Amino acid sequence: MTEFNMLKNISSFIKIKPALAVAFLYATSSLLFGTWVASIPGIKERFGFSDGSLGLSLLLSPLGAVTGMLLATRIFSKIEVGKWMFYGYLCQCCVMIFQINSWNRIMFWCCLYCYGFNSFLNGVSINATVNNMEKKYNRLMMSTCHSMYSLGGGVSAVLAAFWFSIHVPSGWQIVIIVAAIVTVNYSNRNYLLSNKEIIHSRSSFKLPSLGILGIAFICLVSYMAEGCVADWSAIYLKESMHAPKAMISLGYAGFSFAMTFGRLNGDTLVGRFGSKKVVITGCLIASTGFLVVVTAWITALAIAGYILIGFGCCCIVPVLFRASAHIPGISTVEGFAMVTTGGLIGFLTGPSVIGFIAEKTNLSKALSLLIFMTLVSAVVAWRSRFITHKKKIASNSVVFDEQTY
Repeated sequence: MTEFNMLKNISSFIKIKPALAVAFLYATSSLLFGTWVASIPGIKERFGFSDGSLGLSLLLSPLGAVTGMLLATRIFSKIEVGKWMFYGYLCQCCVMIFQINSWNRIMFWCCLYCYGFNSFLNGVSINATVNNMEKKYNRLMMSTCHSMYSLGGGVSAVLAAFWFSIHVPSGWQIVIIVAAIVTVNYSNRNYLLSNKEIIHSRSSFKLPSLGILGIAFICLVSYMAEGCVADWSAIYLKESMHAPKAMISLGYAGFSFAMTFGRLNGDTLVGRFGSKKVVITGCLIASTGFLVVVTAWITALAIAGYILIGFGCCCIVPVLFRASAHIPGISTVEGFAMVTTGGLIGFLTGPSVIGFIAEKTNLSKALSLLIFMTLVSAVVAWRSRFITHKKKIASNSVVFDEQTY
């Protein structure tokens, strides 16, 4: 029954070409990032980074994201969201080519900063656009669009494993991926450029309430978990589990495909069990997955742990983005900006924190931090008034169909 609903939802969704064009932008981000994940061990070795120095370097991305947050209103008050989506993702492709093929540390650091800046603005633009499309087409599609991100990450990880097995270096891998991405996005340019909305917030700056900070914290932890799987799974499998090179990207691949399957069924699960139960259960499953990873004694078991983490995290972020768009007294862009800020800080800072802890202890003990943080997230979700039960969803004034994307 679940498979039938999923296939029905996918079939229905792909008929909406403008939405599919935006959804591919999610895949664009993860196709680039998955290739970057597989390249990290080689970059670490090429530039002679220790765990700690690599972690410190990765802090430049959240610094770029904070810069993007400060400039977002000014940028989106002047640029149509469709133009930003088209050209912003083209810039992200260029940045990732230079990041993976950096000639020295300075070039690498500059690319990390630009990646964080560009990623923040891209994230706000596509999530705000999907929120508008949900209203336009009177159907949920946030979870489906996020599933494209997970699918792209899994595809790029599997491709990386294949290319490494035939000795294609990461520098050429990213060029091939970018060529494919640019071709697809260029063919979708009319759908993307048709989004002519100005999405900036006209309201004055407001300090977020504790409730909003709670949502941002859960998003931070969820993205931190994803970032740590992305940045450290290959290194963990290689250095701690002594996995062969062709298998080091399979942890992230398993995580990504689990995220994809879960997100394709996300709105059905929310409609059946309610957002609160879905988020709490997801946090607990993710915590169990990290426990399996850090206690694994064979590679296959560690990969199984990463798959569990994927199933745990899959529905959390789409639920939080939807909740942030309907907080009383907060505009859509403000809500997305607050949640995106928390998410990107977690996604980009989390790996750095793990690197610092690993430098003092080991990577296994460093990853244990995520066991605790996901458990705390479950408690915060239980106490949050913005993450609703099923009955509250049913009485919500938004007329989305919970059973059809």
